[in-house]
Amino acid sequence: MMRKIALAAVLMGASALVACTTTDPYTGMPVRNNTGTGVLTGAGVGAVLGYLTNTNKGEQGRKNALIGAGIGALAGGAVGNYMDRQQADFRRSLEGSGVMIRRNGDQIVLVMPSDVTFAVDKSDVQPQFTRVLDDVARTLNAYKQTTIDVVGHADSSGPDDYNQTLSERRASAVAGYLTGPGQVLQDRVFVAGMGERQPIADNATPAGRAQNRRVEIVLRPLT
Repeated sequence: MMRKIALAAVLMGASALVACTTTDPYTGMPVRNNTGTGVLTGAGVGAVLGYLTNTNKGEQGRKNALIGAGIGALAGGAVGNYMDRQQADFRRSLEGSGVMIRRNGDQIVLVMPSDVTFAVDKSDVQPQFTRVLDDVARTLNAYKQTTIDVVGHADSSGPDDYNQTLSERRASAVAGYLTGPGQVLQDRVFVAGMGERQPIADNATPAGRAQNRRVEIVLRPLT
């Protein structure tokens, strides 16, 4: 319980209040910039995620593991261009998939709603969604200098503890698929569940609850 409270405190403190729309420099399409809502930011987040999943490596430990695997860090002006190209590739590969792509500075967030990932009250990835996750994994493997945080969220239906566990199971299912044989390097990935603590819509309506049941993949450059 204490680790979940600590995770909630860090993530809530990291949230920002600014939302706007920008234009993707590669596709020319409008991109929602939703800094804060349901988004992981800050240097300490990786450590909390690692603690939640009992890796005890923290953000620096993850960076050390990637550098040890021969994946070099990015620096200076290379970061923005690297994330721009990665975002453009995700927009091309995920077009029509139902996955929303948000850009928050040097972060990319892939928002995967439950209606295309999981059946109601289930944590097994639906078979029709595995092709989308395959596309995600291929793009991630083309951009190896990206760290990956997989975060599950739930709506407010049902007991808090149950929603917390369900959000963790869903995040673990997505992360487990992405890191399967021949897929993404496991050292790049942290997993967390936020339960019902970070809604992005009104839980009083069925449509709002559907939006809140989601998995977010937060992508950050290795710097």
